[in-house]
Formats: sequence, C-alpha cells, structure tokens
Amino acid sequence: MTEPLSLHVPEPEVRPGGEPDFSGVKIAPAGEVDRPPVDVDPAEIRDKAFSIIRVLNRGGEAVGPWAGLLSDEDLVEGLRHMMLLRALDARMVIAQRQGKTSFYIQHLGEEAVSTAFRKVLRQGDMNFATYRQAGLLIADDYPLEVMINQIYANSEDPLKGRQLPTLYSVREKGFFTLSGNLATQFPQAVGWAMASAIKGETNIAAGWIGDGSTAESDFHAGLVFASTFKAPVILNVVNNQWAISTFQGIARGGVGTFAARGLGYGIPSLRVDGNDYLAVYAVGQWAAERARRNLGPTLIEYVTYRAGAHSTSDDPSAYRPKEESAAWPLGDPVIRLKAHLIVRGVWSEDRHAQLEAEMRDTVIAAQKAAEANGTMHSDNRPSARDMFEGVYAEMPPHLRRQRQESGV
Repeated sequence: MTEPLSLHVPEPEVRPGGEPDFSGVKIAPAGEVDRPPVDVDPAEIRDKAFSIIRVLNRGGEAVGPWAGLLSDEDLVEGLRHMMLLRALDARMVIAQRQGKTSFYIQHLGEEAVSTAFRKVLRQGDMNFATYRQAGLLIADDYPLEVMINQIYANSEDPLKGRQLPTLYSVREKGFFTLSGNLATQFPQAVGWAMASAIKGETNIAAGWIGDGSTAESDFHAGLVFASTFKAPVILNVVNNQWAISTFQGIARGGVGTFAARGLGYGIPSLRVDGNDYLAVYAVGQWAAERARRNLGPTLIEYVTYRAGAHSTSDDPSAYRPKEESAAWPLGDPVIRLKAHLIVRGVWSEDRHAQLEAEMRDTVIAAQKAAEANGTMHSDNRPSARDMFEGVYAEMPPHLRRQRQESGV
C-alpha cells in the first residue's frame, strides 16, 4: 500500500523563548576566500556562492586578498555614515511613536551594506533600492532635512505626500523611485542597465532586494534577462535572516544559499559578510569593475542580520527570540569598523563618543528644521492638488475633470 504523501514546511531553528542558534551559518575565517580576476569565467568560482568573503578578523585587523582598498580617511568617513544613519533611525522611530509620521523602517545592524556599496558607484549610475537602503543617500550627502520632510509628508516633502514614508525618489543621486512591492527592483535594474548599454553609455545599475523577495517571480525574470544579455548590472540580495515575519529558509528553499541561485543562470555569484564594511566595499568594487568592463552581471548575497523590527508596525518578539540579535556571529558593523580603526591607531573610544554625539546633534538639528515645515498631523502639508501632478507630461482630460470636481 502506498504511503500518504507529506509536505515539508521549513521551520526556524528556534522560536521565541528558545536559545538562539546560528550553528547553521558557516563562516569562513577572515581572509581565507581568494579574490579571483575580474574577468574570471563564472564556472570557475562556483564555490564563492557557498562561502562568505570576509576582511575583518576577530582582532579588528584587515586581512586577506580583499583587504587594502580603502584609506583610513575613507574608513572614518564610512564609520560616520553608518553612525549618522543609525542616529537618524533612532530619532525617526521615536518620531513615529509620537505621531509625527505614520510609518518608519530602520536599518539597525545593516548599515554597512548600503553605505559601503555607495562608494563603488559613480555619478550617473542608478540604484533600484528597497526601503532599507537609505544609506545610499546618506553616503552621498543627501540632506537629512529633505529626507525627514519626506518622512513627515510636510509642505516641503519633495514627493508631495504621494509616497509612503522612507520611499524616497532622488534622481540626481541615482536613487530610483522606491516601490513597496519588492522584487520589482531586479527586472527594472536589468532593463535600465540594458538601456545604458544599448545607448552606448558608461553607467551601470544596481538592483536590491531582501531574502524574502527572492521567492518572487520578478527575481528570476531579472536573472534571465541579465544573464542572456550580459547586462552591466549588480544584483544585490540582502539576506538579513528574516522577511517581515518568516525566516529566510522559507524563501531560500533547498538551494543552500541565495547566491547559489545565480549559478543556474551562469552569473558569477558571491556571498559577503554584510557586517564587514571593508568586505562589502571590496566585493562591490569587484562587481562594479566587471560591469564597467562589459563582462556582465554579478549576483551578491550580503549575509547580515536585521537587529530591529521589520518596521514600526512589526513586533519581532512574536516570531524570534529576543536574544537572537546579540547572538548573531558576525557582530555589529559599527562596532567592528570602530575596532578596526582603533587597531590602526587612527581612532579611540573618546573620538567615537564625540562622533556619536555629533551625529545625534546633526540629526536633531535636521529634525527641528523639518518639523518647522510640518509633521503628519499639522496643517503644513502638501496640497491635495499635487496628487494630480507628476504622472503625465500633459494632464489628460479625465484628470483635469477630476481635479476640477474635487475643487483643488
């Protein structure tokens, strides 16, 4: 008699109340993974999809073939960017609790991914980001006050209240309009990169999604077009272990790693320690050079951890142990870069405390300036008339009629 079929449903190692367990995260020693030539045949580096490229060791030293690409000044600037983003997050979460904005998504624990990657890009390159890559703007000196205006949807919101908070759009900074529907970023980035190549330009694109979004069909559509046409694009998967409430095993399936999914498409695929600022930059620089030399796409998986809630609407204690963040084996990106700079003799605990206070004061000043323009519940808000603008080059008759009927 045939046995009844059964369905496999992946389960996280630990539930709330249990002991955090990251024994399944296989971490290579810092400096162990070799750095292949940029023009390497993807078939020769299949192993890079299963290891983790790391530069900073446990002692705070930069070691191995991926080290030595950034100056001390670059690293201090990178530390500043991460701390500024962290300070902004802390203030905006409080602002949301105070009713000044409806919603906020923070980056706690993931600051190195976007701030370091921004340094490999040039003017004219384009990011198709998700809501957790505001570090791309921070590291490009986009004004904090303008970011907070958008979060508050006040009278100076550059998007006129037509986007959710944190869904920025900054064309001049190569930051394509954010969509809350994730995974759309991959085919959009590939299409933009293809257009750049068709026009004979020199700009490359970067697509961004999280681990949960790799289960979407858009993820695979992007990989098909990128591999077929060898688009000059970097496809970034930020594996922070959790989607909004489901662990990464649900989206990953049986493939083992997210980077491994690129292998079936013939795309060079690498995994990097997403909490190692130096490693993130080094791998991003490798992929960017590959794209600029017309060698095609690269898929990068950033192994990191979402230390905070998914958003201000989420309570992670309902689905993961409270102690899990502290147990994450790759540590905190800010603390790790601070330790490295201290080892190099260019930083100290006192200077770090001073910078922390400076970043907090910088955010508070920008917040006060933005609040002078209004918050969510003030009267200083965009005009309802603005909802009809910015969609068509010439407003069609039905929208003109609706605007007239609405009296705005």
